[in-house]
Amino acid sequence: MTSPAPDGPAPRSAMVLVGMSAGEAVRRDELLRAAASHRASIAFLQLADPSLSAELTRLADAGTETVVLVGVRLTASGPGQSWLRRIAAYWWRERAGHRPELLVATRLADSPDAVATVAAATKAVTGTEPGLTSAAWEDVPGHRHQVMVCRGPRCAAKGVEEGLRALVQGLTEQGLGDDDVLVTQTGCQFPCNQAPVISVQPDDVWYGNVDPATAALIVTEHLAGGRPLESHRLPRHRKQQPDHHDD
Repeated sequence: MTSPAPDGPAPRSAMVLVGMSAGEAVRRDELLRAAASHRASIAFLQLADPSLSAELTRLADAGTETVVLVGVRLTASGPGQSWLRRIAAYWWRERAGHRPELLVATRLADSPDAVATVAAATKAVTGTEPGLTSAAWEDVPGHRHQVMVCRGPRCAAKGVEEGLRALVQGLTEQGLGDDDVLVTQTGCQFPCNQAPVISVQPDDVWYGNVDPATAALIVTEHLAGGRPLESHRLPRHRKQQPDHHDD
């Protein structure tokens, strides 16, 4: 399914529900149903199409005069509302030609039922907002570990959301922030039969069947304690690289 497009002339105003994280990319149909009930279209901040920039360009090219952006985050973690505002402001500042008025909801909707309430409180984008860039964005982050949480179809169906929530809670309790452990949600990582799957880099350690209790142990044993959790560790068979010899 694709984002619904209006028939005939563009409306003077439009609403866009913006999926904030990989979780909304997986739950696209749920976002589409919510959009249909509000006569809205959808866009994504990451990992799915249409991107927010592409959807704003489509609406602007059609002559829409006002666009209301409502960020939707149905998962335990992901970018905050400020990221929606940053990306919208950057698009507005760089846009050549007609620019609609952009109104961004001041908080995120955490469920489809919350969209109407959240959309009632908005703030206009001017393109001059602070924080459109940061010196910190110039460098690779200094974290020790990057935890890759699979949000592929099988992992999503088998409850990765609960494990992710426990992982984030455990990191918070251990006082481990993004400078220590960077949590990244991904598409399918395989092996699907071991779902939910997460991997820890650069240790090259893969875990399967990660339920909330296991996620909590991964935090305390591996990420905080430095010892991989052997009970749920998956074997990793790396393909041998051929030897290259000079003639």
